[in-house]
Amino acid sequence: MLTKLTFCLRRKPGLSWDEFSQYWRTVHAPLVRERAELLGIKRYVQVRTLQDRELHARMQARNGGAPEPFDGIAELWFNRADPRAGSEASRAAAAELLEDERNFIDLPNSPMWYGEEWEVVPGD
Repeated sequence: MLTKLTFCLRRKPGLSWDEFSQYWRTVHAPLVRERAELLGIKRYVQVRTLQDRELHARMQARNGGAPEPFDGIAELWFNRADPRAGSEASRAAAAELLEDERNFIDLPNSPMWYGEEWEVVPGD
């Protein structure tokens, strides 16, 4: 069974959405790809928020005044019992990714959690 890490990203103050998105796609994504096997990552997906202020305002109004949307969501899938998870090499790789995340993510305002997917409407 796979476990999913969901990371809701807010960009670091001072970065435009374009700067954030470009960095996430062209700098951070290759770092994750290079370390995926070592970290036991089976799948990694970046979901970027559409830049449509009118649409977001309507969704916020629908919910009675919801917070601003996240700038994106990172989804990572892992085997639940991966023996590499506690190795020194995997801890070093995770530390390298965290160090890079500090370049573009507002970490204190970007929640993350592990969960399990329950497919309700299957895809094609």
